Amino acid sequence: MRNNRGYQPREEKKAAHRINELIRGVSEVRLVGENIEPGVFKLSEALRLAEQFEVDLVEISPNADPPVCKLMDYGKFIYQQKKRDKELKAKSTQITVKEIRFGPQTDEHDYEFKRKNAEKFLKEGSKLKAFVFFKGRSIIYKEQGQILLLRLAQDLEEFGKVEAMPVLEGKRMIMFIAPKKKSK
Repeated sequence: MRNNRGYQPREEKKAAHRINELIRGVSEVRLVGENIEPGVFKLSEALRLAEQFEVDLVEISPNADPPVCKLMDYGKFIYQQKKRDKELKAKSTQITVKEIRFGPQTDEHDYEFKRKNAEKFLKEGSKLKAFVFFKGRSIIYKEQGQILLLRLAQDLEEFGKVEAMPVLEGKRMIMFIAPKKKSK
């Protein structure tokens, strides 16, 4: 079923709108569109008008009584809708979360190495999830883990701000740091 504009709806997928000959089960439709006086028309008359104006008859409100249809170029409408969706998707930013894992007795060299990585992640614009993992009985050192995370937050103060203070969840003490906004 091709219409006069070359658009062929895929019947395998459920189309968002019924168009032209796919509009069935109704004898009358309420017609709206450019260059036409809105009103109720017989379906055959509406299809003839669509053919006359070389556009498609698109059902936009199937639950109304009678269903509301619009005269428009459906292929162009779908193209513009996809283009608009693509622009919106491009404008939305993806936030990545990078993780850094410490032990409760992380030595100075390891701390500095991980702090530099955390700094790099925040400069890239990623969120940082820093956590201390307590293995076995090392849970008795939870104060050391909290001190370690607060020290990290203080060292990264100029690159990011703490979103959530250290919280113990099971065997992990977790803290989130968000990157600071870059001034333009």
